[in-house]
Amino acid sequence: MHTTFRIGEIQQINECERLWQVNLTLTADTDQLLARLTEKMREEIKGSTGWHRLGKLLIKLGALEQAEELYLTLLCVEYDDNQRRHFYHCLGLIKYSLGNYAEAIAFYEKALQICQQTLPPNHPNLAASYNNLASVYVNMHNYLEALSFAEKAIKISEDSLPANHPDLAAAYNNIGGLYFRMGEYSKALTFHQKDLEIRQKALPCNHPSLATSYHNIGLLHNTMGHYSEALSFHDKALGIQKKILPPNHPDLAQTSDSIGSVYENMGQYSNALSFYEQSLSIRQQALPVNHPDLATSYSHVGSIYGRIGEYTKALFYQKKTLEIREKKSSSNHAELIVTLNEIGSLYDSMRDYSNALSFYQQAIEICRNILSPIHPDLASVYNNIGLTYDNMEEYAKALSYHEKAIEIRQKLLPLNEHSLATSYNNIGRVYYKMEEYIKALSFHEKALDIRKKILPSNHLDLAASYNNIGSVYENMGDYAKAILFYEQDLAICEVSLPPTHPDLATSYNNIASAYAKTGDYSKSLLCHEKALDVRKMKMLSNTAPCYYILCRCCCSFVPNLDG
Repeated sequence: MHTTFRIGEIQQINECERLWQVNLTLTADTDQLLARLTEKMREEIKGSTGWHRLGKLLIKLGALEQAEELYLTLLCVEYDDNQRRHFYHCLGLIKYSLGNYAEAIAFYEKALQICQQTLPPNHPNLAASYNNLASVYVNMHNYLEALSFAEKAIKISEDSLPANHPDLAAAYNNIGGLYFRMGEYSKALTFHQKDLEIRQKALPCNHPSLATSYHNIGLLHNTMGHYSEALSFHDKALGIQKKILPPNHPDLAQTSDSIGSVYENMGQYSNALSFYEQSLSIRQQALPVNHPDLATSYSHVGSIYGRIGEYTKALFYQKKTLEIREKKSSSNHAELIVTLNEIGSLYDSMRDYSNALSFYQQAIEICRNILSPIHPDLASVYNNIGLTYDNMEEYAKALSYHEKAIEIRQKLLPLNEHSLATSYNNIGRVYYKMEEYIKALSFHEKALDIRKKILPSNHLDLAASYNNIGSVYENMGDYAKAILFYEQDLAICEVSLPPTHPDLATSYNNIASAYAKTGDYSKSLLCHEKALDVRKMKMLSNTAPCYYILCRCCCSFVPNLDG
């Protein structure tokens, strides 16, 4: 009785009989780390009655449906305003965790109303209510509403709480997550680091909230292209979660999902698929069949299959995503728009342009019905339609839709500058194909200017801009400038990509092409050989063009030696 073990290792013994061996280590009374964590957990689930404590514990364990049933029952009993506020808060948290955002807002607003009626305007509980509402609006992609609540929470928290209070950390975490979604990465990192500093001082080193802080900073580094840092922070989060959470806890799925995303961005698709499938497996066990996080897992698995060209599998998973999000669309239209957009993009990759445009049109109809005419999701759909018309070589239509996207994105400044850079890049691509190189150069330079301002110096989007400008100069016959920009592209790719990534091979090929046109065949040959080495390491199917290019390069090079 009352014996605590550490889980050391879990091994499957017999797959057919589903037998597992769990290696346990007995803890001792002198285990200070366990004692500190236990005391902190007791503090976090304390309550005036056993029912109150049970409800908090159920939420901590991820038993959300049981927790909801308990709190709804407690609401039927007469309690004072403070206790009812707490019940509404917990029900809002449960609905938020289940992805029922409209219901979450309803409960959180009831809690806020009680706070406003019974508490002074700078009370920490009021800040907590504002924080909760901000979190929901972030997940509904309503960032301006979220920012309004988050800023109120920060002001109250900074005025009323000690500098190392966990609720202040939560406020910093929320506004950091919001700025992350809005594309303001430097602001996001500042707030997430403040959150982490507080939690490192105030919490045990194996506390789940500390894992959340590590996870969020990992997300930010992933988006900024700092992949090794991202993996480091996610590994810290996963290490804590594996020690203290049940094996099917949703937080484990979330961290596995995030690690998969890092590997996807690094081009390591087999690793990415492995982590995405781990996340999916946990969510299938732990969540309701129509939970939005389950839809996210299906979408991520589908994304990987799309990247490796297995479009039938990709469509299968994306349509499972769509099925869930269509059922949940009343509470989160934004995710449905994203899914329709992704399926349209997938059909575009399959060159099934009519189906691509059909799904984009469905997304636009929803946008026009429920969103502001300058909503960023509408701009994303316009952007993708522009890409499809670009691929169809209907350049006038492509420009028209890209210009619609730019019009929205310019009105949203200074938010989402990275999206505006994407639009400039895409218009540059259209003009490049139309052989209007001066216009192409102008738009690619606009994209580069923004990316240099907001992205780290080794980000792959910067590499793409350097490559695009290099291509324009090469086609204009200015090979010296082309080489200059290709070299900047290559320098980033060599640092930020694994040595087997196909984009690295492309960078070597591009700079080799420019060297050949200047008559510097020795450098051209060297770069082509490096491109071939990359493709051979990856066992890519398109090595034949590399051999062909090498052959042509050698044919040009040999007469030059004779001369």
